[in-house]
Amino acid sequence: MLRLIQLELQKLWLNKVSRALIFVSFILPFTVLVLSSIKINFFGFFTLELGELGIFNFPIIWHITTFFASYFKFFFAIVVVSMIGNEYSNKTLKQNLIDGLSKKEFILSKFYTIVFFSLCATLLIGLATFFIGLYYSSYTEAAIIFREVEFLLAYFVKLVGFFSLCLFFGMLVKRSAFALAFLVVLYIVEWLIFWGAYEVFGNSDTAFKVKNFLPLESMYKLIDQPIQRIVMTKFPEKTEIAYDYAVHWYEIVIVLGWSALFIFLSYRLLKKRDL
Repeated sequence: MLRLIQLELQKLWLNKVSRALIFVSFILPFTVLVLSSIKINFFGFFTLELGELGIFNFPIIWHITTFFASYFKFFFAIVVVSMIGNEYSNKTLKQNLIDGLSKKEFILSKFYTIVFFSLCATLLIGLATFFIGLYYSSYTEAAIIFREVEFLLAYFVKLVGFFSLCLFFGMLVKRSAFALAFLVVLYIVEWLIFWGAYEVFGNSDTAFKVKNFLPLESMYKLIDQPIQRIVMTKFPEKTEIAYDYAVHWYEIVIVLGWSALFIFLSYRLLKKRDL
């Protein structure tokens, strides 16, 4: 495994664009550090400091940081599809197979790299969240600090799932731009399935349950938006906006299932393709 990861990291390091995108994908999630220190002066009447609003208190901070940090995954998604596009355009895929790398090892090298970067991103956002929370949170009890740390697991699984999908699209079309365009097509298809389910069942709740099993929606549902939750902490009497924001085991299983399927399909494509 380490040999395959080292091989892939060497390829990425030699590519200037990949180096820059990896750097950006790791740095941008730390904008949450900047947000935590922002002070907004409203024409001298009062100053709004985000860190003093309570949104960086434990345990809600785990939910907030992982949700917003997940939006920066698109930068590394470009790296993932570029890994495949460069293999075909630079003929390195064929050369690697000639040098003794099996097709299974080739796909595994990509998957191990995805897991490696997802783990690194999770550890970094976890450390950033922990230290921001220690600075701003009024709660210091260990039971409260680590109460919702499962959002980090959801963040990790979400990254692995999304990058596995990008790997599959990269293998399918062999071009970075087209692979990313397929994400938009899949997004539209999932909404068409939703409307189809709505026409069949005549109920939006059932249609959304169907949509929750689809790739992009299942990844999104791992970490629900925290906006309503923030409002709930400020206005607890508004029970009508209460919702289930927890991380559920079956949501993780669904995304892991899609991840395994995308890796398997990527391998099957490579195995059957004439190089």
